[in-house]
Amino acid sequence: MNDAPAPALTIARLFDAPGLAGPRLLAPRLSADGARVTFLQSAADDPNRLDLWEYEVHDRRMCLLVDATPAVGGTTTLDAAERARRERRRTAAMRGVSEYAIDADGRRLLVAVDGELRVLERQAEGPPRLVQAIPGPVTDARFAPSGARIAYVRDQNLVVHDLAGAPERALTADGGGPIRNGMAEFIAQEEMNRHSGYWWSPDARHLAFARVDESAIPPTPRLEIHAEALTTVSERYPAAGGANALVRLGVVAAAGGDVRWIDLGEGGDYYVARVDWLPDGKTLAVQRQHRDQRTLDLLFADIETGRGRVVLTERSPTWIELNDELTFLRDAPEFIWASNRDGFTHLYLYDLDGRMRRRLTAGAWNVDDFHERAIKGVDEKRRLVYFTANAAAPTGRALYAASLDAERPTPPKRLSEGDGIHQIVMAADAGSYVDTYSAKAQPPQTSLRGIDGALIAFLNENRLDAAHPDAPYAAANSSPEFGTLESADGQTLWYRLFKPVGFEPDRRHPAIVDVYGGPGVQRVLDDWSGASFTQILTRAGFVVFQLDNRGSGFRGAAFQERLQGRLGRIEVEDQVLGARWLAAQNFVDPARLGVWGWSYGGYLALMLMLQAPETFRAAVAGAPVTDWSLYDTHYTERYLGRPQDNPAGYLQSAVLTHAAQLRGRLLLMHGMADDNVLVTHSLKLVRALQDLGKPFEMMFYPGAKHGLLRERDGRHAYATILDFFRRQLGGRWIMDN
Repeated sequence: MNDAPAPALTIARLFDAPGLAGPRLLAPRLSADGARVTFLQSAADDPNRLDLWEYEVHDRRMCLLVDATPAVGGTTTLDAAERARRERRRTAAMRGVSEYAIDADGRRLLVAVDGELRVLERQAEGPPRLVQAIPGPVTDARFAPSGARIAYVRDQNLVVHDLAGAPERALTADGGGPIRNGMAEFIAQEEMNRHSGYWWSPDARHLAFARVDESAIPPTPRLEIHAEALTTVSERYPAAGGANALVRLGVVAAAGGDVRWIDLGEGGDYYVARVDWLPDGKTLAVQRQHRDQRTLDLLFADIETGRGRVVLTERSPTWIELNDELTFLRDAPEFIWASNRDGFTHLYLYDLDGRMRRRLTAGAWNVDDFHERAIKGVDEKRRLVYFTANAAAPTGRALYAASLDAERPTPPKRLSEGDGIHQIVMAADAGSYVDTYSAKAQPPQTSLRGIDGALIAFLNENRLDAAHPDAPYAAANSSPEFGTLESADGQTLWYRLFKPVGFEPDRRHPAIVDVYGGPGVQRVLDDWSGASFTQILTRAGFVVFQLDNRGSGFRGAAFQERLQGRLGRIEVEDQVLGARWLAAQNFVDPARLGVWGWSYGGYLALMLMLQAPETFRAAVAGAPVTDWSLYDTHYTERYLGRPQDNPAGYLQSAVLTHAAQLRGRLLLMHGMADDNVLVTHSLKLVRALQDLGKPFEMMFYPGAKHGLLRERDGRHAYATILDFFRRQLGGRWIMDN
């Protein structure tokens, strides 16, 4: 009998191998016939290194297609564009196979391995053979639908490479400096969830591409402070109220030639939000969002003439939420469109002239998948659309099916089983799907299922058994309790509560409000939280409380739009409501209440500390926005308008306006090379607090970007936060982290 004590969970262990969440399976894709599933999976000895795997359904066989080990520590260097793209996609910490594509017949693979492109070809036996290695740096490589060519961006120009052996051919020539061809601009990547700037036509004969001209944005020197050097970066940052990049949309033949420019309308002060091709390969569908974001036009443009026509228009008194749900049917002249015109995001069927044929879904819930494409597939023969939604509960996501032909919407049929989060990838024939499922008692688990939900095979069962990486720590993990509170205007606020290890119901524990609270984000979810900093805090004796305030995402327009015109007011009201409820519990010490958050959460931690100083004793604010006039156009103007049009809203939304109200203890943290929330935000607050004679602590990280918690500095940052709260709130001292 083994009586050895269980090992203590440390912050270092959160980052070490093997990952505590179990094998990490990403980017699953089903072949068109559903016979194979490819996916990226973290290596056992390095959770941040990804290899490419495949599961053969018929033989029930798993095989390694690309082992990224030889590439680790290689000499290929990512260019600035690719590094920035990964930062925007929140994948900067990942190594090995960063992206992959499969051609139409499944014979060839295109794999990006640490900056190098590899074209692989399947063999009858054994691993795929290397056909070509294309040296970097290049970015955003993809097959043409025919599979005969690939396209990518090199040196800010769009390039096509013929796999028959012809040398690569640049389709544009003026890229360089402020001109970028085939690339998504900063705003599109960071705020619009559009990470590409070119689009193959369905027949592979043409490419549409964005030409981004940043000349109108004045270059601003920004100092990046690294441990070993200081670097001055000349950045064209589109700050609120200022100029945006000018984006033109062109079409060019894959064989090369003249560019046909698409007429997107007069003025140019709009956003090219989305670009798609109609199935005919002759028409582009362009979503044009006006600068004030209250109007979104869907245009169909003829690629021969460049002329476009407005097919439909969405309007909102506040703002239009972008989505990826435009889906064209191939066997009928129809398309599916998503709109939140009734207050929730739902699906509608249109003809190609923009006439609505019928509404497909309805109810006080959203069709969504956390800013990913929620429509997972369409079965045109059975006239069914498959999608994910939070119809059962706001804290979950499930797969549903709805008819394309019902005269009026009926409750959709739920296909996935189990409460929690289901993220779905469906085969092109809509005959099967891959389900990555997580719940409070289940680490992320990936399975292949028939369209009826029946299990075909587990790709990663990830059972939390004795062999699981988290098994030595699971007994001490805190399982969340869910509940609801009521906001001042009667809306339901969901919370998630973690009680500490050794919880004593009659003893008053220190508590920490873990906040994000920003628009378009949801924190209170029925997902697994075992491998998280929360489990470190509960082991140190803290109660941890999370609440989704009004303004946060995926709860409908009435819930989210209350923050229009001013930030840091409605969110603070709801978070204070939650904190006071928490402080009133007999197991919480109201005199030892703290708050912490990062990015928008850092902003809210500051606003809570400054506007409710009687409630919070200590706060940690990471990478916070302190002056919204310094943040970017698309995000900031969506909620506040332009600074010149809403000066009072900007003033009251700024942390700096309320700095004199600081009474408790504050720790300020920021990466010194952050190109999203510039370190200027924290430096302005530092100066203001110093001028006011307010004591505070700070920890700045040389060379670190906005996502430093996910990277090497995360270990030190989490340890610093834990140390701060133990000193200020009196948590337990546990094993060194």
